[in-house]
Amino acid sequence: MTHTIDTPAGTSRFHSDRTYRSSSPGRLSSGVLPPVLAFLLFLPAASVPANDSNDVLPELIDAEITSTADGSLQPLRYCAPESAATEPTALFVFLHSWSADYRQNNDKWLREAAARGWIYLHPNFRGINQTPLACGSPAARQDILDAIDFACREFQVDRERIYLAGVSGGGHMAMLMAGHHPERFSAVSAWVGISDLADWYHFHVKDGQPQKYAQMILKSLQGAPGGSAEIDHDYQDRSPLFHLHRARDLPMDIAAGVNDGHTGSVPVSHSLNAYNVLAKIQSGEVVRDYEIQELRQQRKLLQPTASDRRGDPTFSREILLRRETPHSRVTIFEGGHESLPDAACQWLSGIRRTALP
Repeated sequence: MTHTIDTPAGTSRFHSDRTYRSSSPGRLSSGVLPPVLAFLLFLPAASVPANDSNDVLPELIDAEITSTADGSLQPLRYCAPESAATEPTALFVFLHSWSADYRQNNDKWLREAAARGWIYLHPNFRGINQTPLACGSPAARQDILDAIDFACREFQVDRERIYLAGVSGGGHMAMLMAGHHPERFSAVSAWVGISDLADWYHFHVKDGQPQKYAQMILKSLQGAPGGSAEIDHDYQDRSPLFHLHRARDLPMDIAAGVNDGHTGSVPVSHSLNAYNVLAKIQSGEVVRDYEIQELRQQRKLLQPTASDRRGDPTFSREILLRRETPHSRVTIFEGGHESLPDAACQWLSGIRRTALP
């Protein structure tokens, strides 16, 4: 479908229903309109109203790039401000959730990126987590790096502002990329993510029967934890908890709603355990085991620390726990299996760190 976007007087009006196909990694085929001509002019802002009926989002453009892992064509969606063709511009990479692919509607996050004048990139990384090539596989991880390389070739990406974020399964993948490739990102924000696939598998086995998410893990990992040394190695390779020790200098924002694991699918312990790996290597304040249990079972801390009580005006929820390192932070807030895009993007926008090619 073609969408026509109304723009203020004095700016240009664009519309596009084109799909851009690349025959080599990141390259657009000849004979098509360069995608930069189809982009809207974004006006940077600190934040955007969550429910503005007059708000018109920029149109996402479909593209395909060739995987450097296996040569397959991999889809993605993206958009950028006109100025990204000539001026250094932040790149915001957002990762879809566990049961979705690059076509997932993530308008709340797109809105935040557009308001700040960022390039928005939405890769597929092998789609829904129910095949061996999905769910954090080496090929899926390479797809994200290939997508970033595509954006860096097509636009003037500011390498001090390459931001990565994701929610749920996207939070899992954001933390996994932070652990495997910390040098490629300026900062990472992960919400309600899974940090240990084996632990999450067991959480979703009821009365000895694998439930929905456990079944999807079995399809991806080709067996249950403990099935063989090879399977266990694969679980660890795809679980952020075993790799975040490499993110020694990488700023990371980890967050979860305290009710997740009760009304949602991912217990808060996944976020807290991931943060504790960072706290140990970044000389930060750890979350004690008994505090993790209090938050999981009682959904509150019996003795919150000064940092837990400090509050944060960028969060629209009560904060129940906040711990920090010199680079990173973890937040448990009053909520469930959800994210707060404005809070995440406000934090990301304050980070400058050179990301390597």
